[in-house]
Amino acid sequence: MRDKPPIEISPDARTRGIASIRRYFTEELELEIGDLKAALLFDYFVAEHGPTIYNQAIADARAFFEERSADLAAVCYQAEFPFWERVQRSRGKSGGMKS
Repeated sequence: MRDKPPIEISPDARTRGIASIRRYFTEELELEIGDLKAALLFDYFVAEHGPTIYNQAIADARAFFEERSADLAAVCYQAEFPFWERVQRSRGKSGGMKS
């Protein structure tokens, strides 16, 4: 993972992102921008702000798994060699061994 760019965007997601930026400029800012300007802006946001969002997502995922795995030892633990303990409890309840 260290040799790859930190964030890769699929061509389809990039196309939709560029279209979204153009729509935002048109509807919210009442400005028309072309595909080139929208693509440059998209690439800037991915390069500049993408790592921050990515790092937060990884931190959130890590916290989620740490929280879920905190109880793992208690949930997934089985007592070892339980036979004699059960026998002793059973004998204790009945008042000892039968002859």
